[in-house]
Amino acid sequence: MAKLILSMETTMLKEIPLIKERTTIGRKPHNDIQIDNLAISGEHAVVITILNDSFLEDLGSTNGTFVNGQSVKKHFLKNGDTIELGKYRLKYVSELPQQTSNADFEKTMILRPGAAPKAAPEPAAAPAATAPVAVPEAPPAAAAPAAPHTSTSPGMAPLPQSAAAPAAAALPLGAIQILSGGNAGKEMELTKTLTTLGKPGVQVAVIARRPHGYFITHVEGANFPAVNGKTLDSQAHQLADHDVIELAGIKMEFFLKS
Repeated sequence: MAKLILSMETTMLKEIPLIKERTTIGRKPHNDIQIDNLAISGEHAVVITILNDSFLEDLGSTNGTFVNGQSVKKHFLKNGDTIELGKYRLKYVSELPQQTSNADFEKTMILRPGAAPKAAPEPAAAPAATAPVAVPEAPPAAAAPAAPHTSTSPGMAPLPQSAAAPAAAALPLGAIQILSGGNAGKEMELTKTLTTLGKPGVQVAVIARRPHGYFITHVEGANFPAVNGKTLDSQAHQLADHDVIELAGIKMEFFLKS
């Protein structure tokens, strides 16, 4: 499974497996990775994981988030990437093949009743819970060498972790049609590996295109999306032809193109 190795200077502090849909990083105690340092914002950044893929997003932090020395707002993590938060480092370790590329890092289709959709990047997902990891201001006295790279990766439980290209090609192309609001009637083809929908900061979900179907998973927001009137949980839900999705106050229909 993919993990983050937290260190400060030459001292390794923690190893955090990425087994959650959202792994939050920040100074406040409710974060999954709590770093008690004034250089870290209360809610600094989040890592969103889908199958073998993980994405880093800065949450509007004061001092910024850096990956391999470059300031980032959103970043598709690759094995060996180093996230820099002040004087702390989080090394991303995952040796399994990734299913998504930067080219497939689909932008969020922002849904606003009565307004035309605008684009803004946003990815996500993978269930399971883990206890928050608190990091003190001062590092432990004993230094330990960085842990070796490990394999395996987290994922949304119902989805496969490998895909044969022929099977993916055989899958009919999916699409969504907006049913309510000012954009009613608009269609969007789900050609990317990941397509995120919703309104960032309010409610966001991701639709993943996999070899044997399309799956929707909650990413952000206190309320979960609903399919055919039934509210989803943190597990990925496979979409069927003509399912009606309710997300961010908008209804839309998922359908397969012949």
